[in-house]
Amino acid sequence: MPDATKDVPNLRRQEDGFAWQGVERLAYKQDGDAPFRDVSRQILFSRADLAGELRYFEIGPGGHTTLERHGHVHGVMIVRGRGRCLVGSEVSEIGPLDLITIPGWTWHQFRAAPGEPLGFLCLVDATRDRPVLPTAEELAILRATPEIAAFLDG
Repeated sequence: MPDATKDVPNLRRQEDGFAWQGVERLAYKQDGDAPFRDVSRQILFSRADLAGELRYFEIGPGGHTTLERHGHVHGVMIVRGRGRCLVGSEVSEIGPLDLITIPGWTWHQFRAAPGEPLGFLCLVDATRDRPVLPTAEELAILRATPEIAAFLDG
């Protein structure tokens, strides 16, 4: 079996800001039906000989990721900026070097503070399921908690 990672260099240096040599800055979502604002992603490690994938996401000032859930677990480390996150029924202030675990099938969303971008590393399984967006009923249940409603209204 050929080695799919043979042409990937062992060292890719950081370039301007939070970008790396040979790593493409990609759109956050491929489809247009998932609501988000001002988010990009970079796949830093995705190799056949690794069980996981390490990605870097950056949310522009005041932007946010999609409110979603899925079966796979996330491990997140904030590397720049400040903001807030929703994980399940908990809203938390977040900043550099904070670690966030997102269990499977847990609603989650990240929001950048208004004055600065929020950047984070995200570790996931190499093979994972697709995100699920909340139904109107599920969104109403989330919004029944005032702190979550205030977070979602950002």
